[in-house]
Amino acid sequence: MLINRRRFLSWSAAASVAAVTAARTSSAAHAQGATDRPGGGTGDAIPVGGLPAPIRALRPMTLGIVPISNDERQARLERARRLMAENHVDAIYLEGGSSLFYFTGVRWGLSERPFLAVIPAKGELAWVCPAFEEARARELIKFGHDLRTWQEDESPYRAIAQILRDRGVTTGRIGIEERVRFFVVNGVMNEAPALNYVEATPITAGCRMIKSSAEIALMQRANDMTIAAYKAGFATMHEGMTQNELRDNILAAYRAIGAQGPAVAVSFGKYTAFPHGSITPQKLRDGDLVLVDDGCSVDGYQSDITRTTVFGKPSQRQSDVWEVEHRAQAAAFAAARPGVPCEAVDAAARKVITDAGFGPDYKVPGLPHRTGHGIGLDGHEWTNFVRGNKTTIQPGMCFSDEPMIAIYGEFGIRLEDCLYITDSGPHFFTQPSPAIDKPFA
Repeated sequence: MLINRRRFLSWSAAASVAAVTAARTSSAAHAQGATDRPGGGTGDAIPVGGLPAPIRALRPMTLGIVPISNDERQARLERARRLMAENHVDAIYLEGGSSLFYFTGVRWGLSERPFLAVIPAKGELAWVCPAFEEARARELIKFGHDLRTWQEDESPYRAIAQILRDRGVTTGRIGIEERVRFFVVNGVMNEAPALNYVEATPITAGCRMIKSSAEIALMQRANDMTIAAYKAGFATMHEGMTQNELRDNILAAYRAIGAQGPAVAVSFGKYTAFPHGSITPQKLRDGDLVLVDDGCSVDGYQSDITRTTVFGKPSQRQSDVWEVEHRAQAAAFAAARPGVPCEAVDAAARKVITDAGFGPDYKVPGLPHRTGHGIGLDGHEWTNFVRGNKTTIQPGMCFSDEPMIAIYGEFGIRLEDCLYITDSGPHFFTQPSPAIDKPFA
């Protein structure tokens, strides 16, 4: 269940140093004795200062990646304008973030100095930028020639209001993208108080929920990269390894294959019951369940995969609960068909878990969260497999399929693979785990 809360784990210079340090520690410990446990390492000695052999064997997986074209982004802008007309919205405005990148291809970090794009229902797209950033902005901007700048002692919001007036928008409805910050919204409202301000979600989500073949191809590559990093990382597991060592080995694997912005959450033993992990230091022991949840991005498009396996031989209890979880994931997948409301997918998974004696509802032991979320440029985006969501599933939608069984004080099991919807039904980006001691198909 990858969300932005875990993006702070994306590698940095400090993480790079940590990965090498962890690899040395892991290699030295691993060289002391081999293990033939399922999912365990090969036991071959690794030279001090090197990465574990499974990671050294990896090669870049970036060949053939095709970024989203300008033509596709132009088509997105046209679709946004059609949705504005249908929803009686005269313009929308965006700050830096996923929606800005989706429509324009521009990446711009957030600061106290607003940088915005204004997309009117009629007329040319326009930009508002700090004056001292104009040269950099012109390097990045591919759509629209109208760039309004503001000096440090001037109001950027006045420029936005003037753009709207220049396009004949003096009354009517202005859509605000959901992640635009309050002080920006407030500034625009003060400069153009006669306008009505509404959510832009029917336009932004209306476009972004339905993925093109190019988007799905990028997500497929991100998922393939995640599986490759998992396989290499899992092959380094050994007795006494900390959760941070396994995390760092997986991060090193991502770097080896050329993945962008990975994040990794690792839990062992009873801490696998925490849906989003625990800060408690953990060391891997024989018979522990291991839960790893992460993803990476390719041209901004995300993967999100969770694997729960066992280090050593599983107990009967672990195997039985794992099988319930496996059936619940399969039930959700089978229910995710075009024309079906999203809530039906959650109901299908939850029924399997409840029928096995867990729950009901969100009670633990049981499934404490929704069954899945939308995914694309954000790890979590519209829409969700959750009770009460009557949004109809359509071809082109992409979701995670990740019911969980959490048993606090004992263990938790979550199996997560993402899927995309076609006219004929759902398709997984990755093959689900076939067995508790076989995390990869």
